[in-house]
Amino acid sequence: MYAEERQQAIASHVIAQGRASVTELAEVYDVTTETIRRDLAILDKAGVLRRVHGGAVPVRALRLVESAVGERESTRAEYKDSIAAAAIDYLPPSGASVLIDAGTTTARMAAKLPTDREMTVVTNSIPVAARLAGVRSVSLQMLGGRVRGLTQAVVGDQALRVLNTLRVDVAFIGTNAISLRHGLSTPDGDEAAVKRAMVRCANYVVVLADSSKVGREDFVSFASIGDVDVLITDLEVTDADRDQLIGSGVEVVRA
Repeated sequence: MYAEERQQAIASHVIAQGRASVTELAEVYDVTTETIRRDLAILDKAGVLRRVHGGAVPVRALRLVESAVGERESTRAEYKDSIAAAAIDYLPPSGASVLIDAGTTTARMAAKLPTDREMTVVTNSIPVAARLAGVRSVSLQMLGGRVRGLTQAVVGDQALRVLNTLRVDVAFIGTNAISLRHGLSTPDGDEAAVKRAMVRCANYVVVLADSSKVGREDFVSFASIGDVDVLITDLEVTDADRDQLIGSGVEVVRA
């Protein structure tokens, strides 16, 4: 088999299977692992596949269309509940400040906030603010600006101006996608700008994202992997993805 034929076959195999390791491909095509790595490098450069630690995955189309909050609320709900519960362990002690980003998983976390410690909570999420408005131990600060009906998140210059003046102890951030190459990303530029400012104003960044978002990329990047201290995800995250993130300095929690 010529190299070009093998590379086409490798691309078809990875796309069909969703993922393939270097070792697996070397066995299938009866070549060395070094040859497979060169093939994958060529295919990655051509934009046919994406190289990951130990193998390759298909190139996923960048998403420009978002699902509404109502649609996402029931998607992977058990995973989101587990992630939200694990995030509580990263709350600072009483008297500290936290920032809670918009998102269905972060909203679940807000619903689980303990009431035995006082804290200042800043959010751009209408659902999060609604959940916390009546909690006596929480000093709630709602960012102002335009509300995106699709995600019920506040965006715009007014929110950015306030965020640029803040310094919070911990930020709990949601994301539509996370990859080593593109960092944290989301389809909408206005939401990306607010998320970027949130990450920048936090001393410690905890990302809440189920495993379906790991290895994916969306239209606008708002933070690099190096900006993330902790990723809390679910048990289905692959060992390869987990190892890559840990190798980049991120603490990965499987909840």
